[in-house]
Amino acid sequence: MKSCEKFISLDSNYFVYLPSAVAQKTFFYPICTGEFIYEPGYMLKRDAYDSFLLMYIQKGQLTLEYENKKTTVTEGNFVLLDCYRPHVYYSDTGWESLWFHFDGPAARAHYELITSQLGQVFSLSKPYLVLDKMTALYRTFLYGERIKEPLLSKMITDILTALLLYTASSPAAVNYANIMEEIVSYIHEHYTEDISIQQLADRAMLSQYHFIRVFKRETCFTPHEYIRNIRISTAKYMLKTTHMSVKDICFSTGFSNVSVFCTAFKKKTGLTPAEYRNSVSAL
Repeated sequence: MKSCEKFISLDSNYFVYLPSAVAQKTFFYPICTGEFIYEPGYMLKRDAYDSFLLMYIQKGQLTLEYENKKTTVTEGNFVLLDCYRPHVYYSDTGWESLWFHFDGPAARAHYELITSQLGQVFSLSKPYLVLDKMTALYRTFLYGERIKEPLLSKMITDILTALLLYTASSPAAVNYANIMEEIVSYIHEHYTEDISIQQLADRAMLSQYHFIRVFKRETCFTPHEYIRNIRISTAKYMLKTTHMSVKDICFSTGFSNVSVFCTAFKKKTGLTPAEYRNSVSAL
């Protein structure tokens, strides 16, 4: 389909897709995809466009304004945007790009994980791993191929997975991942003991503030939440499978006193330990 937008070359193509109700609940799905030649003077300003955008700059450059930052994006860079938020991009010289808008139940989680490592604008040492799938997605519509929604979802999954693997392969990310794996193993071995956050930070050779940030980025939990969750998960197992008293389970899982244990347990499960044991026994 040819674009009617001002400052878009007639040699540009785009395709809009309406996903099925099943796809919207289950898969990643494209909203639209295209290969555009943006002429000098092009500008797009939107408060929102309900999707996420991945764009690869083939030639030229543009200026991106997003989250109160202005960034010059040049040839060879990718742009990954949350288009639910206000965004602006424009160019006085023009650019060419391959792009697609997408969404899905897990789209935001993938977006946040990727951009937490790469940012909204990034380059890849081996961009073809992503570009091959972006091109395949675009050509599915360009050549009028039969639409198979699980296959479209797989293409997008492969693209996002390649970006996630790239973030995990950078030296800094590998270093932090290895450190946090060791810390997590240490927690699992010593969660019944009185473990302080400072002790864990010292073990990771990081400041306490930096350690908490990195740990949460790698595990999605603060160190305190992670330790508490292990203790509660263990307590749930013991309540289901043993006849130990609540008091004994409390101390054997590392809680300092019964009151703290019961409060944390109810906050996490919605039940007191005794209620949880009774509910399980009734099944």
